Amino acid sequence: HVQLVESGGGSVQAGGSLTLSCAAGRYTYKRNCMGWFRQRPGKDREGLATLWIGGATTTYADSVKGRFTISQDTDNAKNTVHLQMNSLKPEDTAMYYCAADPRNNCGFFPGDFAYWGQGTQVTVSS
Repeated sequence: HVQLVESGGGSVQAGGSLTLSCAAGRYTYKRNCMGWFRQRPGKDREGLATLWIGGATTTYADSVKGRFTISQDTDNAKNTVHLQMNSLKPEDTAMYYCAADPRNNCGFFPGDFAYWGQGTQVTVSS
């Protein structure tokens, strides 16, 4: 069973930055996909960024491209993926989720990911 634990959420003013982290525990993530999603109140869960671990290939939603960066720890034993979020806006306020999937081709929709963390809240005030 894959356990994903997010951390790093919190409250920040508009224009600020936060870094979210996702620890995958003993999950062997080579050649697998990791992703970050968010769900705003009253909205569907949306994909923000994905990372194919095997090739370090990243994909971003247009809404966060240039502001958010997904990355992995160079120390593979930690199995940790991060989401660096800069220039945050009030509309970025949401619950943020880490997700993982064993497939080699990363999708960008919630249904493309088999494993999910519990989420971490991000609140951006104006």
